Amino acid sequence: MVRAASIALAIAGTAAALPAAAQERAAEIDTPAVAAQEATRLLARQGRISIGIREPALARLPVKAVRGRYTPAQALERMFAGTGAIARRVAAASFIVERAPPPPAPRPAPRPQPSLPPAPDPPAADIIVTATKRDVPLVDYPGGAQVIAGETLSLAQAARGTDLIESRAASVTSTHLGPGRNKLFIRGIADSSFVGPTQATVGQYWGNSRITYSAPDPSLRLYDVKSIEVLEGPQGTLYGAGSLGGVVRVVPNAPDAGERSAQLWGGVLATQHGKPGADGGAIVNLPLVDETLALRVLGFGNVEGGYIDDRARGLRDVNRVGTVGGRATLRYTPTNDWTIDLTALGQRIIGDDSQYADRVTDGLSRASTVAQPFRNEYWLTDLVVRKSLGAVEWTSSIGYTGQHVFEQYEGPALPDPLRPMQAPPEGAEPTTYTQTNRIGLLTAETRLARRGANGAGWLIGASLLHNRARVARRMGGPWLGSALTGVRNDVDEATLYGDYAVSPLTQVTVTVGGRLTHSRLGGQFRDVAEAVALRVDPGAGDSRSETRLLPSAAIVWRPDPSASLFARYQEGFRPGGIAVRQDFIQRFAGDRVATTEVGGRWDGRSLDASVTVSHTSWRNIQADIVDGFGFPTTANIGDGRIWSVGLSARWRPLAGLELDGAIYLNDSRITDPAFSILPVSIGAIDESRLPNVAHRSGRLGFTYTSALAGGSRLDLSGYARYIGQSTLGIGTILGRLQGDYFDTGLEARIGNDRRGLTLTATNLLDARGNRFALGSPFLIRDQEHITPLRPRSIRLGFDLAF
Repeated sequence: MVRAASIALAIAGTAAALPAAAQERAAEIDTPAVAAQEATRLLARQGRISIGIREPALARLPVKAVRGRYTPAQALERMFAGTGAIARRVAAASFIVERAPPPPAPRPAPRPQPSLPPAPDPPAADIIVTATKRDVPLVDYPGGAQVIAGETLSLAQAARGTDLIESRAASVTSTHLGPGRNKLFIRGIADSSFVGPTQATVGQYWGNSRITYSAPDPSLRLYDVKSIEVLEGPQGTLYGAGSLGGVVRVVPNAPDAGERSAQLWGGVLATQHGKPGADGGAIVNLPLVDETLALRVLGFGNVEGGYIDDRARGLRDVNRVGTVGGRATLRYTPTNDWTIDLTALGQRIIGDDSQYADRVTDGLSRASTVAQPFRNEYWLTDLVVRKSLGAVEWTSSIGYTGQHVFEQYEGPALPDPLRPMQAPPEGAEPTTYTQTNRIGLLTAETRLARRGANGAGWLIGASLLHNRARVARRMGGPWLGSALTGVRNDVDEATLYGDYAVSPLTQVTVTVGGRLTHSRLGGQFRDVAEAVALRVDPGAGDSRSETRLLPSAAIVWRPDPSASLFARYQEGFRPGGIAVRQDFIQRFAGDRVATTEVGGRWDGRSLDASVTVSHTSWRNIQADIVDGFGFPTTANIGDGRIWSVGLSARWRPLAGLELDGAIYLNDSRITDPAFSILPVSIGAIDESRLPNVAHRSGRLGFTYTSALAGGSRLDLSGYARYIGQSTLGIGTILGRLQGDYFDTGLEARIGNDRRGLTLTATNLLDARGNRFALGSPFLIRDQEHITPLRPRSIRLGFDLAF
């Protein structure tokens, strides 16, 4: 049984033993009443210890739930109380679970026994995927997924927001119009490069609350987070509409009622060919009532200097971006079974000008006649209540998010109103166009979940959602111009969902699930009289309803405790809405995807690896495109299909050194174009690929840690990414090529857990590249634009913890 003991130790262990004094510190422990093997895996990760189990029979032993703030030894004692087993410490951070000895019979004192040698450094504990809503170990999860531990993120990386997620997860891509204006895509399920009234293809969540519905990615800064989880889609069963490509869930660090602490950081940034920048922030954790009530507050701000010159206006470095924000969370734990979190979050991004350049110049300048500023203001409030009911956990939440997005673009000069059919007169001033989006999203959800061993368990829940998106457009500036036709879209959803996972055989887990959603859709034109808002579709402003049933099924086979093979089928959908095309109002229909996926994972002592292969059928694709004047509009462009292959691996050849690599291949096609939209908008469509997703992309990275004299250490990390070629959009007008560039970075930190100095370098090769082939959508027919990488930049920073 020695092999069984070592396997259990490998499953439950952590990366390295910590000093004994550190292990005596209490931590937040939350483990269910399941088999000992599953419970000790969770405890090992939460308490940062290793736990071995001597006998396979003990691994299947039912243990008690533990929830609250305990030292690892206290948690193990509670977990195994009355089970006939005990946990014995064998090293500073290592425990062995074994049978409790029988009561001693009277006998002479035993001869002294030699103490056990310290256990070897164990591998990292199992990674838990919490976005499944019932906490499944990654090795047991049937689908493509990546979990980024918050402790691996530096402060410089956290300041990048969503750009960080894109650089770490190979299946995630983004447009690059500017922070607070972009769209995210996962697994090549990309509809268009523009943000309009359609729902996003990626569901974004902050903790338990949805961040967006029909709005751009707010690019929330990722300071003080516990983990970032990317689940490749569709994720229709658990997350419903708008998760066609998948889900990105950020889990923030929670307040700690047992420790008073603070952190302070700052840095300065120098950019080649551009202006300098700076950043700073602070985190404070305050226990208000010992072990019961705590407050955690974060505040931050940063300024990124510009690097794009405007030749026509004679200005340098015009595209400066400033970001300020913060959040506060109050946690109340009246008993070990109850947890109540109240959170408020806000962030504001202000861009002085757009970040595009002319393709024919040095790649860092353009000629425009007006400034093109943008702004994104985002706020979120939510209340989450959890209660442990033995092996079952109840979670209920309610949240509200608001987003205000303002954009200004340069447009072509307009013809003389008295001669509308003639070209604009010589020297006519270009026109300014503005668009303002205001989005409000209210969500409520309640669910019951039970976690079991090897990914088994069940989940049942219900949710309500209301989203209102209002788009206002003007020509000639935000105050002095004239209003153009706007639109308002309302969506109300009521949902029942659930899944059930069972292990009919020891090494096999089968999951089935489904989601039943009833949506009510409504919309109306805004800002102009009905006589002006000519309706192509007479019923465009009427409300209507849709009811969708989304089934799912998956199977996982574990030929070895460290390996799994899986297959999955799941569906996703988006409801329809109404859109503006020039001054015409028309509705667009809902779309639907169905994905079949197979893959496997290996979670070994020194090597982790995964591979996934998927095929997606996409019916009646919704796409935000540009109309004949350059304004975003929405239409159904036809049917398509997507093949994708993802491979990733992590290798730990030496103590302190980890290498990682990933390759993502994608082949997408429009298989049945919708020709009815061609004359007014995007030009001829053939069976071309879907936009913004490269045929191939890849990443190589490393991290290295080495102890230094005086208790300090050196942390070194770096990466190189290749982004292959893609197209801006669909059709002959938007089919501009972009991508095909390298991105690089390197970071070094010297210090300890309390203080440190950091040197960060990005774009080491000072490459230009073309991340996004769009500047102003109103000039796309006549001008060639690129969005370059930020030039080589160096940041010097410090951090202090108290």
